[in-house]
Formats: sequence, structure tokens, C-alpha cells
Amino acid sequence: MNSQRNFDIVIVGGGLVGASLALALAEFDLRIALVDRQAFDAEKIPFKNAPGHFDPRVSAITPQSRQFLETIAVWHGIAAQRLCAYQHMEVWDGEGTGSIHFAAEEIQQSALGYIIENSVILAALYQTLPLHGNIELLTPWEIDSIAKTEDGVQLLASNGESLACSLVIAADGANSKLRELAGFATREWEYGHNAIVTTVKTALPHEATAWQRFMPTGPLAFLPLDDDKTAGDSDLAGQRFSSIVWSAVPERAEELMALDDDQFRHALGKAFEHRLGNIEWVDKRFQFPLRQRHAQTYFRDGVVLVGDAAHTIHPLAGQGVNLGLLDARALSQEIRRGLQAGRSLNDERILERYQRDRKGHNMSMMWLMEGFKHLFADQPPAVTWLRNLGLATVDNFSLLKNAMARQAMGID
Repeated sequence: MNSQRNFDIVIVGGGLVGASLALALAEFDLRIALVDRQAFDAEKIPFKNAPGHFDPRVSAITPQSRQFLETIAVWHGIAAQRLCAYQHMEVWDGEGTGSIHFAAEEIQQSALGYIIENSVILAALYQTLPLHGNIELLTPWEIDSIAKTEDGVQLLASNGESLACSLVIAADGANSKLRELAGFATREWEYGHNAIVTTVKTALPHEATAWQRFMPTGPLAFLPLDDDKTAGDSDLAGQRFSSIVWSAVPERAEELMALDDDQFRHALGKAFEHRLGNIEWVDKRFQFPLRQRHAQTYFRDGVVLVGDAAHTIHPLAGQGVNLGLLDARALSQEIRRGLQAGRSLNDERILERYQRDRKGHNMSMMWLMEGFKHLFADQPPAVTWLRNLGLATVDNFSLLKNAMARQAMGID
């Protein structure tokens, strides 16, 4: 039998949120294990060896999340690879004339946010992790069971290894196995949408703008990407790539997935009203169902949930990863306070403060996304007219519009 390995904190899930949280906790005098089912291989990600190709999974990082990534010394590594800072956002109703335009300059910011491939963020995180001797990366490891002990928690991995710690942090995603093993109850419901994601190249440059069109069958987003390696002679050539997220009712999503590339390019251009000209190229498409999920409590028996393990929302506004990074920041701050007060890591006062900080905000964002979904679904003409009037009114009311933008960006 393998001997037991002892840590102060075990983080299960080495994705964006789990790895960020490990780095946020690294400054403390703690023994930290970061456990993941797969080893991260930076050589397999697109920006390393495939110019003009992008990771289909991207995140819309807010300035607030950027600040957190700077705090854990990761942002510089991200910026050294590739990202696209966007200064504008265009949102319009596909069933009318209502629209709203957000601009960074109107709120005295250099950017509204940053579209970054998930693999680029992960690469920067995994470049930084080895700089901290108190973080041990355990991959590929899978946790098979969990048990409460007198002093904390014991985890048993499928390789026979046993891990003992004071606190376990579940950061293993929307289908969290650890959440299930620990017996957390969740509220879940289907959105009735499937998301199609891919990368496209357009005839016209995206102009550092995030575009979103709302349709009765679901929203379509074009998120700007930059690739200096493909820019060639034109400064704008590298601005012709966009990551798309097309959310649609399952029947429509299946129809779109069944199209060949030329048919899909035509359907996509039509749905986007050819705002960026013809769709010249489309990469491989991926589809996944959208489901909303929220844990009824964020902690129990020495286990605490963060990120998608605690809450999943519609990708409508690209807020999922940002909510997870805010979870990581809040939990690390509460652990700092607890340690300064001489409390144990699994002291419920620490975890209650974390839950109080994050649960209300996460639920508010979830219900806001649910409200948007219903608002822009197929509605009677009178509702459609009021919806368009509302968009136009907000667009003309700079004070309200800019306040909304600042709140979404997490800035005062």
C-alpha cells in the first residue's frame, strides 16, 4: 500500500480557475497540491505551431480579471503570446432596429476587455507554477473517493495514492466529480440551447469590436482575435479572424452542424447580416449543450467549490471564466484573513465569508443571463417593439449605458 501524502490544501482541477487559485495561494506558507486528470502539454496548443489557427475555446477577460492575473504574475506571459483587446461592442436585435454600442473611450478605459484563447492563459499559468516550490503538480491523477477525517479530508486517487489535507478545493469544472463525491446538492435546468463554437476569417477586419446579434433561435457572437504572424503587409490582415459562439435551439444547432463548410459559411454570414463581409474560411466546428447549474451551498465537510464546479451560466456575455476568477480571488483573500487571525484552513467562518461574498453575485449574473434569453426569444410583436425601444433608449442615455459597461467590466 502506498503511503499517505500530506498537504495543507489540495486543489482538484488544474484548469484556468484551479491553477489561478494555486498561484494566488502560493505566497502563503502552505503545502499545496494541484491535481488534474490530464497533464498540460504546451506544445500541442495552436499558437505554438499553427499560425492562423486558434483554440476554439476563448474567454472574454474583463479588466477586473486582468488585474487578478497581474497580481499572480501571469498577465505578462499571456500578453507575450497573443490576445485581442477590444475597444467596442455592438449589440443588436435581429428582429428589429434596436441596437446599443459600447466604447472603451466613453468610460476612459483602454479596452472593454480581452479575447484570449483558453490554451494561451493555461500556458502562462503553467509557466508560472514551477516558480513556486510549495505547489506540487499531480497529473495525470483522478480522485476516486473522499472521506472526512478528524483533522480534515482524505482523498484516494485511482493510482492508489492517498492525499490528506485540511481543505479540498473543487475546481474540476461543470461536471465536477469531486462535487458529486462530496455530496453537494445542485439546482439544474436546461437552457434549451446548444452552442456551436469555431474560428472564422472574414472579408473585412473586425475593428477590435465584439459583435452580438440576438435572434429568436438564440444569440450569435463574433469575438475578435488577433494573429500578428498572419498580418502580412497589411496592419488589418491579422484582424480578420474571429471566434464565434452561436447559441441555438437544439433543432437549429443540429441543422447547422450538418451543413458542409460552404453551406455553413453562407448561413453564418446571413445570420450575422454580413457585418464583416463574406465569411471566407471556417475552422472545425464543435457543439455542446448549455445547462445552468448552481450548488445550493459552496462548502461542506472541508470541501469548497469554485468556478464552474459551483455555478455554470450561459456563455452569452462571456462571464463564466470571470466569475470563476473572482471566486479564486475571494477565496484566497478569505484564507489570508483566516490565517492572519490564527484560524484553521477548514474553519467554517472562512468558508462562510467566501460564500457570502460570491454566491449572491453569481446568482445575480445567472438570473440576468436567463432574463436575456427569455427577453430575446420569440415574442409577440408588442414585446419585440418594446425591446427595440429599450435598446435604443439605453443607447441614447450615455450615463446609464456607461454605468452598465463599468459594472460588467468590474470597475468603479
